[in-house]
Amino acid sequence: MRGSKDPSWMAVPATYIPMKNAIFYSLAAGYAEEKAADLLIGGHNADDAHVFEDTSEEFFADLRKTLYDASPRFRTNGLVILRPLSRLSKPEVVKLAAEVGVPFRLTWSCNRAGEVHCWKCAGCVQRTKAFDAAGVKDPLKPKKV
Repeated sequence: MRGSKDPSWMAVPATYIPMKNAIFYSLAAGYAEEKAADLLIGGHNADDAHVFEDTSEEFFADLRKTLYDASPRFRTNGLVILRPLSRLSKPEVVKLAAEVGVPFRLTWSCNRAGEVHCWKCAGCVQRTKAFDAAGVKDPLKPKKV
């Protein structure tokens, strides 16, 4: 267990939100159960798993078991958690998104609140690196940052 005396806790990036995916997927599973849906889809990529433990294969295997244990409907009908981008790096996701026509002008990567990206936080820096590595022009990026 991580705690203030565990040095690994200090290595957690500033963008870490405690229990974020456990909370989001639990809410999504509750809604899926209510609506008789048997599929949850997440957009995690391979780079996320190197930083955030709650995007790993092990996390999702345990989560699926927990959701089955908590829901007679899922045990009876099944529940699938798909993560179609989980084996792709961020630049590969950007490249794929460009190929299928994702409207990048409607996407948001900044970790800060505001009307426009700050281009300084970890989310913005990672976005810039991913677009550059993919060779895709980011329509949100100003010419000078």
